[in-house]
Amino acid sequence: MASQYSDGTLPSGNIGRDFYIPGLTPVGGEDEGTAFDMHARQTRFNFSSNTTLSNGKALKATIELDFMATPNGDERVSNSYSPRMRIATIEYDGWLFGQTWSTFQDVSVLPETLDFIGATDGTIFVRQAMVRYSAGGLSVALENPETTVTPFGGGGRIVADDNGVPDLVLRYTLKQDWGHISAATLIRQLAYDDGNAIDSTETAAALSVSAKVNLGRNDVRMMFNTGAGMGRYLGINAANGAVLNASGELESIDSSGGLIAYRHLWSEQWRSTLSYSWFSADNDTALTGMGVTESTRSVRVNAIYSPSKELSFGVEYAHAQRDVENGLEGDMDRLQFSAKYAF
Repeated sequence: MASQYSDGTLPSGNIGRDFYIPGLTPVGGEDEGTAFDMHARQTRFNFSSNTTLSNGKALKATIELDFMATPNGDERVSNSYSPRMRIATIEYDGWLFGQTWSTFQDVSVLPETLDFIGATDGTIFVRQAMVRYSAGGLSVALENPETTVTPFGGGGRIVADDNGVPDLVLRYTLKQDWGHISAATLIRQLAYDDGNAIDSTETAAALSVSAKVNLGRNDVRMMFNTGAGMGRYLGINAANGAVLNASGELESIDSSGGLIAYRHLWSEQWRSTLSYSWFSADNDTALTGMGVTESTRSVRVNAIYSPSKELSFGVEYAHAQRDVENGLEGDMDRLQFSAKYAF
């Protein structure tokens, strides 16, 4: 990856050097900055088993690992990285137990990109522990809660673990010959207790609508998300779920975002995806301060060559922009190459 920033450079070891994170695009720097990086940390392994139990019913177990754990390894000599758990689930009789993609996320509309996520700005992107029941196109889940809070006046992020109830997600997906359309609702409690003067909760809700439309061998993928208190669910936590007011009470932060992507198959061996993604936060700057992210957006286009079904080589160009409430802005241009063998 070769990255050029309009306002400085992300420091070595910053996770934004490995893949695009909207809230990390530098702003307010005096000079342009460049960075070149190479890594194989996206390598992953997925193991699954399907077993018929003694009662005649099926049980599926899955575990998936990659090497994107932080902090980063040492690039001076060994370039060693620790494996991390991405997915670990068991599925039985319509029930799922364990850690996997949030029910609030429609994984099937993620664009095919070289970047680890791609259209990150407007994408719901969370893996976490849950209990989920699915029947037909309907899924209902109770998922692990976690609240991110902006202190009164700004100045960082508080990651609280004070929730008394799980996040509730309901999703319905309609599948047709032309593709699918899906809608999900997130209802969650935002909570923060500092063990002293602050002990506050706030209820928030959000909506996500997504679709994939087949156009012959090609397809269009889209997603739109809006609501209060999404926080960490949207844009890799580009905005927090809530902000503390002067009285020490939580107030949810409204945000929205979306993506649209078109994938075109040029031949049996060549394909490309063009995608656009955006994020916007409705910050009450009297509470959050002026140093928080107001909006981000990115566009990317790639070309992928597969000499065989299992092997792919790709090149991708991305342009991203970030605006902060105080008027500062910055952009990033990134050229990326990849090689992937799927087996």
